[in-house]
Amino acid sequence: MSRSAHPAGPRYADVIPEGHYSAPPADLNTLDPRVWSRTVARSPEGVAQVGGLDVRALAEEYGTPAYILDEADFRARCRAWREAFGADADVFYAGKAFLSRAVVRWLHEEGLNLDVCTGGELAVALSAGMPAERIALHGNNKSMEEIERAVAAGVGRIVVDSFQEIVRVADIAARHGKRQRVQIRVTVGVEAHTHEFIATAHEDQKFGFSLTGGDATEAVRRVLALASLELIGIHSHIGSQIFDTSGFEVAAHRVVGLLKQIRDEHGVELPEIDLGGGLGIAYTADDDPREPHEIAKALGEIVNRESQSAGLTPPRLSVEPGRAIVGPTAFTLYEVGTIKPLDGLRTYVSVDGGMSDNIRTALYDAEYSVALVSRASTAEPMLARVVGKHCESGDIVVRDAFLPADLAPGDLIAVPATGAYCRSMASNYNHVLRPPVIAVRDGEAGVIVRRETEEDLLRLDVG
Repeated sequence: MSRSAHPAGPRYADVIPEGHYSAPPADLNTLDPRVWSRTVARSPEGVAQVGGLDVRALAEEYGTPAYILDEADFRARCRAWREAFGADADVFYAGKAFLSRAVVRWLHEEGLNLDVCTGGELAVALSAGMPAERIALHGNNKSMEEIERAVAAGVGRIVVDSFQEIVRVADIAARHGKRQRVQIRVTVGVEAHTHEFIATAHEDQKFGFSLTGGDATEAVRRVLALASLELIGIHSHIGSQIFDTSGFEVAAHRVVGLLKQIRDEHGVELPEIDLGGGLGIAYTADDDPREPHEIAKALGEIVNRESQSAGLTPPRLSVEPGRAIVGPTAFTLYEVGTIKPLDGLRTYVSVDGGMSDNIRTALYDAEYSVALVSRASTAEPMLARVVGKHCESGDIVVRDAFLPADLAPGDLIAVPATGAYCRSMASNYNHVLRPPVIAVRDGEAGVIVRRETEEDLLRLDVG
């Protein structure tokens, strides 16, 4: 790829970084394994490879931008979670992070269950052969059609989220002559240390039944009174991108307290407790996520300790990792377009994607890493901001990062840890086409979600 010269951008020594990084890395050619999937490495020539494939070849065959998903890494993470929690617990992959029929097949083969939250996700799961009894349906406003389809298919559990929904699920189950297994989602008043808009367990939010307000205990009474519903447990989810288990400890204490109250009032010991997901991943080298076996040990000890203290038989534990499985397995591959050095500030590096393929930076002020992957470079680092091609000043992919000062149009750069929520939340803003998802494994690559075309856009526009 040809590289045209451009004015040199500001050096680190000339500016004070305003963003995440306090100093440039010692070697811009190093791909930190904390943020890249397991099979990513540099070739002897300095070109990044994944699954044994050169990123330049991937770009040539599939175009850019593209999500490159490391199937071997995905499967390894599934196995790590399954083995960490063992046969006495259930691991539900949270499909909202990223879902496709190929992913559903991998989950099925690796022994994980699946959590869906819309009719569309349920349709993908069923079409790919996931056994319905291994599917859980979430959502704060499930439509009658979504509930009908879930009950008819025989999903293993529905997590009820409102008094209206209790009635709807019960009526539909009765009409089908079934006794539908349900959990009650409760808000436990625990706010995880995370962004305001992705913290979900504090009281002022749309999910679940409040413990402190008494709605949770009333929901239990109503479900237990309905013959077409089988209450199997309590569900709690305290947030996202969480790096420690202290919030889970408080949540488990309060959920187990509700289980004790249910036993004392109704003479029933519920058999299950679901502590949700939200475990974090490394987006930058400063992030320090815990391993699945550490999480499993900590959560198991918390639930057992709280149950024994309450005089209860420890319930079966469920967890719902989504980001923690798929997030680190993919990176987004971009081609550099224009480069604009701003004297004394930073260099703006524009790529052929942006907020349409990764809205998280604009939405959550998320932080990412980035690297030049189509060649090695010995140039000094320059402070850069990677931006997209959309007509928004907030169209930022990586707010502050260091890239080689000889970066040029036509170079390939990649942003790691984009497996979760990037494709799921992608849009057609400015009528930009959503990128494909390319799965790579053992020297082979294939499309699992194809790139959108202009024909796709025009087909939907019936005017």
